[in-house]
Amino acid sequence: MFWRMVLHAFVRQKGKMLMIAFTIALGASLATAMLNVMFGVGDKVNQELKTYGANIRVVPQTASLLDDLYGMKGDSKQYLKEEELGKIKTIFWAFNIVDFAPYLESKVLLNGKDMVGITGTWFNHHLALPTGEELDAGMISMKNWWDLHGLWLQEADDAMVMVGSDLASHYMIKTGDTITLSKNDGQLIPFKVKAIFEAGGEEDKKIFMNLRDAQYLIDKSGLINTIEVSALTSPDNELARKAAQNPESLTNAERELWYCTAYVSSICYQIQEVISNAIAKPVRQVAESEGAILKKTQLLMLLITILSLIGSALGISNLVTASVMERSKEIGLLKAIGAHDGPVSWLVLTEIMITALIGGIAGYFAGLGFAQIIAHTVFASSITTTPIVIPLVTILIFLVTMAGSLPSIRMILKLEPAEVLHGGQ
Repeated sequence: MFWRMVLHAFVRQKGKMLMIAFTIALGASLATAMLNVMFGVGDKVNQELKTYGANIRVVPQTASLLDDLYGMKGDSKQYLKEEELGKIKTIFWAFNIVDFAPYLESKVLLNGKDMVGITGTWFNHHLALPTGEELDAGMISMKNWWDLHGLWLQEADDAMVMVGSDLASHYMIKTGDTITLSKNDGQLIPFKVKAIFEAGGEEDKKIFMNLRDAQYLIDKSGLINTIEVSALTSPDNELARKAAQNPESLTNAERELWYCTAYVSSICYQIQEVISNAIAKPVRQVAESEGAILKKTQLLMLLITILSLIGSALGISNLVTASVMERSKEIGLLKAIGAHDGPVSWLVLTEIMITALIGGIAGYFAGLGFAQIIAHTVFASSITTTPIVIPLVTILIFLVTMAGSLPSIRMILKLEPAEVLHGGQ
């Protein structure tokens, strides 16, 4: 009898039930899309921010000590080994290392006259890892906002350089020119200018070249000054800040959690474990900006989800209330022949919950499609579906449906059979 009455209600009020299901589907689809994007947006935002520079800098211990004590960034006469660079991709968070580039900086004579800064680096270096894997690393992907008049240097470009715009303007250097740079023994080595670049910083006063050419000029074969690392990181919290101050202060449980979470301090610590005589430090301006932007983006997604569910609850409330008012005589008759408030309320709730189930399933799958549309529109790539979204959306739709049904349940409890059946309503 109970299920026959439920079926009869669906047949008689199919229009309203479809509208309720549609309202729930809209809320479920938006919640599904926003939650999937919210959980997957971290890597996407970090990937976008990686194009604006590295967030970890690795230097020799002596250079770090001079910087900490005296604010000196000069030559500490200590170097890192180029041959150890591949070890960066062997740490626990190896897959979070997006890119890295070594640098060797010094000063040499330009055209036999003035001392100028030079920087040797990898531009697009093919690297064989200790794990047997291979990858391409270098500064091109990390500095792709540079404005170039010419072409990026490549690994095969021997005796070629890129000149900063300020330096080029001062010495009237143009793309295609040949300049000379001095070796330590005074020998002048010719280099062809492949590009003039504008970076908007101190780099505009320097000359960039392939790492092997810089090592040859200053007789530092196999050595580098610094390493810039671009890594995907998790926003810092109290544990991360505590570990950054002193990892030894952590308990065993805290240390395990910290080490196995992609905090910037955790990745720095692991880089120090594999690179000899090195100190890895986060570039705070970049690392903190990533965390702040990520938190604000996720908060925006959460607010949109909450507002959409509130809208769904209001829509459900109006529709269910209208449905109860339309069926007031039927409900009054049930109460007149002995039906209690509980069974009558349960009858209406069952109808609404079945409708919510149908709308929720349809909305979930529609939301998966919306999430991919958002990901492709904003990040130009797909987004991974997060399994935890399914129970979250289920709970949210249940709560929203219950909240939207409360006014109609109150109306049922207050409904008096005598008033309804004798035209009081």
